[in-house]
Amino acid sequence: MLVIAGSALAIAAVAAFSLLGGSQPVETTTVALAYRSQNVTLLNATGYAVAQRKAAVSSKGTGRLEWLGVLEGSRVKKDEIIARLESRDVAASLSQAVANVKVAQANLEQGQAELLDAQNALKRSQELLSQKFISAASHDATVARYHKAKAAISGFHAAIAAAQANQQVAQVALDQTVIRAPFDGIILTKAANVGDNITPYSSATDSKGAVVTMADMKTLEVEADVSESSLHKIKIDQPCEIQLDALPDLRLSGVVSRMVPTVDRSKATLLVKVRFTETDPRVLPDMSAKVAFLSKAVSPEEKAPLVAVQPAAIAERSGKKVLFIVKDGALTQIEVIVGEKVGELVAVEGVKAGDKVVLNPSGKLKDGSAVTLAKK
Repeated sequence: MLVIAGSALAIAAVAAFSLLGGSQPVETTTVALAYRSQNVTLLNATGYAVAQRKAAVSSKGTGRLEWLGVLEGSRVKKDEIIARLESRDVAASLSQAVANVKVAQANLEQGQAELLDAQNALKRSQELLSQKFISAASHDATVARYHKAKAAISGFHAAIAAAQANQQVAQVALDQTVIRAPFDGIILTKAANVGDNITPYSSATDSKGAVVTMADMKTLEVEADVSESSLHKIKIDQPCEIQLDALPDLRLSGVVSRMVPTVDRSKATLLVKVRFTETDPRVLPDMSAKVAFLSKAVSPEEKAPLVAVQPAAIAERSGKKVLFIVKDGALTQIEVIVGEKVGELVAVEGVKAGDKVVLNPSGKLKDGSAVTLAKK
């Protein structure tokens, strides 16, 4: 009898300890940041940031790269010199072409002098012929000389034009050894180094085609694949909210720019391009992005994040709304002010994002209670 009584007392003591001071198993959830745009989101899609103006910059001519003035991340302006190829041979050709122009101009001056002499000789010959001091044959020779000198002038002008055209060709060849930025942008990749052979129209061994790849960051857009069954929710100029995986706390506004009129059969999706209406210098090409297509635009005041929890985490004690924060195996009861609903969550004031709170708290829980996390 004593043994049975002792066992009963031990069981009662354990039960009392469990009810009064033992750890109770609870489920928890995390206080999160929520955005009001969730209330007006019609559709979510994923995609990548893509620069619509992008170029692999090279030279039209071939040669060895002798100077490169940019690195990855360098910002350049339109027509700014990026690199130069060796140009001694084309510079020599230009000098030769310039000299040929001067020779042609000198020939013209000589021809003009001969024409002037022929004109004077013709005048004298006409006077002498009128006085019958010379024969008609001699006068005809003088006339022929004049016409020949006059015709030579046209040939000299044509020679000058041809020499100037050759000079222009040589100048263009020299200009092609200077590689310039085609537009304002930023250097993304560097494909060649000083000493590399640049051959844009060849695939020769150890040769390079492009010198650098650059993009205009002002033309960044998000390309997102949207299921064809959801296309009725999207239209041109529809407001959007863009979130980048690399910058989770950043929400940028955008609008639907265009919809590519081709459906991908394999994925049953359509490519939708979303233009940024807000920019951030940290946004880079090929960053992963999430796009929320909205039913209406979100004002700047509504973009601020709200601290929110699942409604099931909110309890009522003595007529007040409270949350039970779990820390170091014990509960801390915090009175909160409940606000608007944001998606599936409810905005609250009095706690901060990241706090772990009890989900579906029972009436037995109170401030200071010891708890353990329930196994799922």
